Amino acid sequence: MVYRMIFNQESYFGRGAVQNIPAVAKAHGFTKAFIVTDPTLADPAVGTVERITKILDEEELPYEVFTNVKPNPPVENVLDGVEKFKESGADFLIGLGGGSPQDTCKGIGIIVTNPEFGDVLSLEGVADTKNPSVPIFGVPTTAGTASETTINYVITDTANQRKFVAVDPHDIPVVAFVDPDLMDGMPRALKVATGLDALTHAIEGFITPGGWELSDALSLKAIEMIAQNLAKSAEGDVPAGENMAYASYITGMAYSNVGLGLVHGMAHPLGGRLDVPHGVANGILLAPVMEYNKEYTGEKYRDIAHAFGVEDAYTGALDVVRDEAVQAVRDLTATLGNPTTISEVGATEADLELLARDAFADVCTPGNPRPATEADILGMYTALM
Repeated sequence: MVYRMIFNQESYFGRGAVQNIPAVAKAHGFTKAFIVTDPTLADPAVGTVERITKILDEEELPYEVFTNVKPNPPVENVLDGVEKFKESGADFLIGLGGGSPQDTCKGIGIIVTNPEFGDVLSLEGVADTKNPSVPIFGVPTTAGTASETTINYVITDTANQRKFVAVDPHDIPVVAFVDPDLMDGMPRALKVATGLDALTHAIEGFITPGGWELSDALSLKAIEMIAQNLAKSAEGDVPAGENMAYASYITGMAYSNVGLGLVHGMAHPLGGRLDVPHGVANGILLAPVMEYNKEYTGEKYRDIAHAFGVEDAYTGALDVVRDEAVQAVRDLTATLGNPTTISEVGATEADLELLARDAFADVCTPGNPRPATEADILGMYTALM
């Protein structure tokens, strides 16, 4: 068996990491940045964009700021960004934000260098792009998506009310800057949602059949760090928040290379059709899908249980420990106050068949350890009403 692992060329971690952006850009020979972000981060009252542009100003590195990014970013945002980038004269991109700005940034960078994919929709799945993206610096402001270190991005096809995943080694940022200073001010709800996203990445990346020793080591360490720090981070614990920033990156290194599963397959339609925040959807689905998968995961739920502090993780009966692992995730979700039903986020009985159809077709679903039929998926959505 041959395994492929793709990582950033270079990454910087720690408080103040973003101070290195100008020097790194100049070392690469870059002369002007195109910053892709969202209106909230660009708001002077929030100050995140200003923090980065001040650093660039001090080092006399020109830039333009693009803020036309919506949550669950639509095709139209990418197309607008492509045109604005072409007009800017910039030669590298900075993806500044959570998953939405960074995914938009990847779409822009890929289409600029691969214009034959200019409809955006043809990037779905494993796209046969020929050229690397415009160079990207990934600068996350949330501890969840790990877009700064993945070869994936998610865009919304608004015309058909669905989200689609693009998987492309050409889109990975050349440099990542994981600076917890940018994450301290996240509202509690955002810390919860993005943290549950990171936990889902870690668990799905750990149990997917494509996992192997290196990815498993990364995924399991991330599960452990998230189990120990997510609840504390949500309540404002600063060191816990820093650990969440690193855990998100660590799990991104793994899942980007080995894939995800049915939680993501079912979460994407909730975002595409009902505009549910991705991490919230993952939080609703994670424990129920773990329950569905438990008999198809070998001994791995023992490791998950141990990461959550279950005392008999390696001594108890396997079926019992599997249940304890599921319950540990269910308990954390409840403690965090994430919704536990899809009706809470706007789903109705009329949505279920379309949701199931989309989830069955999602690129993440085949990575699930237990094969799922469309009927199986419909049954899970129905049970979660």
